[in-house]
Amino acid sequence: RRARAAVLTRAPIHPPRNPSAMALYAIGDLQGCHDEFVQLLDLVGFSPATDRMWLVGDLVNRGPGSLPILREVKALGDAARVVLGNHDLHLLTVAAGHRKPHLSDTIDDVLDAPDRTELVDWLCSQPLVVREDDLLMVHAGLLPSWTAAHAQMLSGEVEAKLASDDAHRFLGVLYGDEPSTWRDDLEGDDRLRAIVNACTRMRFCTPDGRMEFREKRGREHAPEGFRPWFAHDHRRTAGETVVCGHWSTLELDLAPNVMMLDSGCLWGGTLTAVRLPDRRVYQVPSRQPVQPKPFG
Repeated sequence: RRARAAVLTRAPIHPPRNPSAMALYAIGDLQGCHDEFVQLLDLVGFSPATDRMWLVGDLVNRGPGSLPILREVKALGDAARVVLGNHDLHLLTVAAGHRKPHLSDTIDDVLDAPDRTELVDWLCSQPLVVREDDLLMVHAGLLPSWTAAHAQMLSGEVEAKLASDDAHRFLGVLYGDEPSTWRDDLEGDDRLRAIVNACTRMRFCTPDGRMEFREKRGREHAPEGFRPWFAHDHRRTAGETVVCGHWSTLELDLAPNVMMLDSGCLWGGTLTAVRLPDRRVYQVPSRQPVQPKPFG
């Protein structure tokens, strides 16, 4: 079932909350929207001493505040858990010298910062998948054949590579659409690239794990033979709740077992937090100019 929350332009009246009870908030794509992030944390009354947050990736780029976001989230330590998104990986490849910034990028403040090395190293150490009880967090999606345990294991393979002496070389071969179909017997860079693409770029796929990366509109625009990754009948993570972002054209979409949290803050929409497990929705309006969402 789909539910869309109204924009909160002022703090709502909250039910009483036990101040000693720890809350977990899942927050949608920040993409450098620092002012909105600060306002959202104020709205929920976030305390790093008693609360935790999950950030679904794409902390940086396109918005004006990538640097303070990285600094503040890093400083939260164990109170914040992060998964890598495609824009975060773009920053890592640019910082490694493998790619040039795009004209629309807003990561120069990070690249020029005196603590650049510490911030980039911290970002590089983040996983693709986080699992806790019956909750899974990933930026984009998970292939239908992957179980929760398998997805966590595959994330660990990429995390180990990014922590190794081979990380710089790997970032240089990270990009590419091939292999476009997942197989358990994939090896080397092809295997890791397919894992990264599924977790950070995928929207549509086939039941047998063939991914499609060009179509970025809503589910009604699925290419022939493809469905949204979460809509396959026999998806093996259907027993868990997957918390993700990336697909801004879906806006806020809360289904029983998938929570899509990218509500388009960067494009003049809202920034969303959902308190888990009771699914209370909190939103603040974007301070960015309202503009058509780019399909990219």
